[in-house]
Amino acid sequence: MAGTDSLDFDVVVFGGGGAGLWLLDALHRRGLSVCLLEAAQLGSGQTIASQGIIHGGLKYTLGDLFAPSAKAIKAMPNRWRDCLAGSGRPNLDRTRLRARFCYLWRTGSISSRLAMAGAKTFLDVRPQPVERDQWPAALAHCPQVLRLDEQVIDPGSFIRNLAEQHGDRLFKIDDPAGLAFEVTGARGGGHVTAVRITHPRDRREVRLCPKFVVFAAGRGNAALRQRVGLSAEVMQCRPLHMVMLRGTLPVLNGHCVDGATTRVTITTDTDPASGSSVWQVGGQVAEDGVKMDRAELVAHAHSELEASLPGIDLSGAQFASFRVERA
Repeated sequence: MAGTDSLDFDVVVFGGGGAGLWLLDALHRRGLSVCLLEAAQLGSGQTIASQGIIHGGLKYTLGDLFAPSAKAIKAMPNRWRDCLAGSGRPNLDRTRLRARFCYLWRTGSISSRLAMAGAKTFLDVRPQPVERDQWPAALAHCPQVLRLDEQVIDPGSFIRNLAEQHGDRLFKIDDPAGLAFEVTGARGGGHVTAVRITHPRDRREVRLCPKFVVFAAGRGNAALRQRVGLSAEVMQCRPLHMVMLRGTLPVLNGHCVDGATTRVTITTDTDPASGSSVWQVGGQVAEDGVKMDRAELVAHAHSELEASLPGIDLSGAQFASFRVERA
């Protein structure tokens, strides 16, 4: 080994997704010495795969899960609005907005009508009525359309926005070969005294000595916890099978509510190569799709979209899907 450098930190954060980068920014602004370690590309897990909607608790309201954790989510759209304007922290004024708000619409079913009533009653960011002549073309044949002030961001630009502010505090690691922990204390609850990082080429080692270590690596937290002697059973993962459409599609961002679920959640971006619209479709259809292969999910999504958007023409759209786990 060519040598070892030792560096002291207040905090070492693992995971370069939205949670890790946000935390890095917050700790740095408090005057703490902090660095972030990422084994892959920044945001390459569930952050880049997200639809970019700044949720205000709609899903929890529909599911009768208005617990303390859900109440905290209520404040998110307003907090993010300040950050995106540059008046809040972190400063996200270089994050690209796909939409300043979402639409909320229902079908003609009783369950959909009840879901809309619940959303209007309990959300902190209350849905507002939209004059019929202002309804987007895709929702022209729906019985009710509301506006929900949940912003839709481009996740990639969000990651870049934060990363550009903290370039000298971000480190790529070779995991697992180039990462090791020094742990003291009883097995099952050890205390991390040092993190050793080995460069894959020259084998030079850097030894980080933090006061605290934070795991913000999404699904990767399970393996990290095990490596420091902690149980991975506290992990909660929610698999999804998301749908993508590309073609001559109208711009639409929002949720179709039905009973205790968002039947479909649609966000729109543009394919830079072709200029075509690209829909990312989540909601209940993505949860249903976990047990389906791609062909089954495409057929199911096609049916659900036609039911949720009466009169929509999907004949020329190209369908694809991908799997992701929320952690």
